[in-house]
Amino acid sequence: MTLRADCACKSLTKHHEELCGDKAELLRTDDSYIMILADGMGSGVKANILATLTAKILGTMFLKGASLDECVETIVKTLPVCQVRHVAYSTFSILQVSRDGHAYLVEFDNPACLMLRGGQIHPIPFCFREIAGKRIKEAHFLVQTGDTYLLVSDGVIHAGVGREFPFGWSWDAMASYAAVQAPACQSAAQLAERICLEAGRLYGGSPGDDTTAAVMRIVPAQVVHLMTGPPSDPADDERIVEALMQGNACRIVCGGTSATIVARQLKRPLMPTLHFADPDIPPIAHLQGIDLVTEGVLTLNRAVALLRRYTAATPETSCSHGSLADDLANENGGALLARALIERCTDLRLLVGKAVNTAHQVPDLPFDLGARQLLVDQLKTLVQAMGKQVTVTYF
Repeated sequence: MTLRADCACKSLTKHHEELCGDKAELLRTDDSYIMILADGMGSGVKANILATLTAKILGTMFLKGASLDECVETIVKTLPVCQVRHVAYSTFSILQVSRDGHAYLVEFDNPACLMLRGGQIHPIPFCFREIAGKRIKEAHFLVQTGDTYLLVSDGVIHAGVGREFPFGWSWDAMASYAAVQAPACQSAAQLAERICLEAGRLYGGSPGDDTTAAVMRIVPAQVVHLMTGPPSDPADDERIVEALMQGNACRIVCGGTSATIVARQLKRPLMPTLHFADPDIPPIAHLQGIDLVTEGVLTLNRAVALLRRYTAATPETSCSHGSLADDLANENGGALLARALIERCTDLRLLVGKAVNTAHQVPDLPFDLGARQLLVDQLKTLVQAMGKQVTVTYF
């Protein structure tokens, strides 16, 4: 069994503060996914420093194979001591899921991790032990495809205190809300955003504490092959199309010349459409065996812009026309491409032709800094930021 994980985090900063006192780290190794959530004491700059140090130390040490005891002892010795409270304090949670399905969960003073399985709240079997004077919760268990795991800072369960709820949202109420919302969410980021937006609503739009939700969904492998640009040598046309059609994958072609090459190699008709879902984005086309055929640079640019908004740590609060949800729901090529990479992709293979299109070149710059190459680089970075595997092959 080889599992894939869809991971994302969203945060709300405490009202009147510039920096968030929570820090989430989403990491991956060759054989596991790691999600860390740290909550620094207080708020503002000091809390941000404490949380950032904690998350970075834990992430770096876990990636290097350090034990939990070593990690906790290092944090206790490393965190700066507050001159007012005379303590160095940051809570944290760590969830590591191996590709073989084994999970390791560690919690220190954070709200408990929520496991959703089969649409139901599922208990996690914890044990307790003391490390460097800290009482730590640990759990070892097996995950299943379809599971959802949610880590939250205490700003989430304190939402609405003194307003809608006398003692805050509470873990049970938050968990019930997440269980209802999760089936309608196509990605980890959508669920994390809904949790934060609901907490923000309960706070009356002015969060009384830093608020963070980090979500990991266990999903089946979903491969996307994206071809853009013709090869520098026409003799490689057959090779790039063969790579596009390999295996079981969602196949996307961006660019008119690229689509013409694919149609010619497959000996199938390319069927352009005249439906402009967005006046700024050229219409898509249809080609048998290809899931999505779009124009090139303009479409890639729109997809990159949408993915940049989607991966932002702070959720968008607008529900009016022009919100991220509205823009992603559009039927233009850019929105269709962005949705495919968000909802139907765990592994992205970019097949990039290096033939120079003079219309796309940045003046006085070589190919590597041309518009298409810049967009490919940005797309790769954004998709990797969503915790997905990306490979790039040039032709």
